[in-house]
Amino acid sequence: MTRLGLVHTVPALAATFQDLVTAAVPADVELIHVVDPWLLRTAMAGDITPELVDRLAAHVAHLHGRGVAGVLVTCSTLGEATEQVREATGATVLRVDQGMADRAVELAGDGGRIAVLATLASTTGPTRRLLQRSAEEAGVAVTVDVDVVEGAGRVREDGAIGRHDELVAAAIAAWAPRADVVVLAQASMAAAADGIDAGAATVLSSPELAARRLADLAN
Repeated sequence: MTRLGLVHTVPALAATFQDLVTAAVPADVELIHVVDPWLLRTAMAGDITPELVDRLAAHVAHLHGRGVAGVLVTCSTLGEATEQVREATGATVLRVDQGMADRAVELAGDGGRIAVLATLASTTGPTRRLLQRSAEEAGVAVTVDVDVVEGAGRVREDGAIGRHDELVAAAIAAWAPRADVVVLAQASMAAAADGIDAGAATVLSSPELAARRLADLAN
């Protein structure tokens, strides 16, 4: 039996990725989830610390000990910590926003503009740097604008998911006329794009693209 592992910092994302990955893999593939909100709280409070990287590495080691073919870390704030774990251990560990970044650069093209929307300030740096690196590797120059959607993170923490989605949707509508691609930096923002008319701009979120990359390890 093939197993795939996922590490989440937002408990609700376990069900989201369970559905997305299950739809893309054979029926006999088993998914093993680890949920650790401490990782995100720590990153938000003090950036990516050695203690945080060690704890993420321990989760990855645990999952590989269970025989997984690869691990997806579904928190974009931990993107650079995910890369540190991969480089230090040689394990197959995927960051959730890599597929999204590569696709955004492809769609924007040379001289294009990408707008990054986030609800947590801690996500903006890792996402900007990833997009810039993806552009360099593709041999194109893109402009990356970053905007933290005011209040969206707070209301989501309070359980007001509908209001969160409204705020994100309004930000998408505001940025779409000024960008070729609008990137939603966190996986938890994906539902806010449903039904949005972004005109000529493309709106990208990470869950589906990340799920496909993880599923490829089982196919």
